[in-house]
Amino acid sequence: MNIRKNIFKTEDFKECLQRIEKLSTKSQPQWGIMNSAQMLSHCSEVLEVTSGKKELKNITFYLFWFKKQIKKSVYGDKPYRRSLRTMKQYVPGDSLQFEKEKTRLFNNLEFIREKSEDLPAHPLFGKNSADDNGWAMYKHLDHHLTQFGV
Repeated sequence: MNIRKNIFKTEDFKECLQRIEKLSTKSQPQWGIMNSAQMLSHCSEVLEVTSGKKELKNITFYLFWFKKQIKKSVYGDKPYRRSLRTMKQYVPGDSLQFEKEKTRLFNNLEFIREKSEDLPAHPLFGKNSADDNGWAMYKHLDHHLTQFGV
């Protein structure tokens, strides 16, 4: 049986926080084009949509048409491919402040953990179990923290 990590499990949550703390403005990606502040912003934006703080914008026909395959990728056990194209909403700006984005991500992680059982239905994927949501958020963070070697 495959035991998935989960942002709602205390040990997995603490692991993510410790890995985020290892990042700096000098951290370089092993793939992709985002710098560390942009990656933190990107992860926050995803959490803000997942938690209902922000609206998912521009759900294109393409996204709607392929949402089952995309959902399988997001919630499945298979790791994300490197350098995947991301939705326009999740592409961060250029002039971001690292410490501000790190604090934003910590705040979003705390907020989403408090709501673990009460997260709204995802605007594209619908209602999911807390276990699936916790896994998907861990998986996304792990992907980007690994991208930066932490």
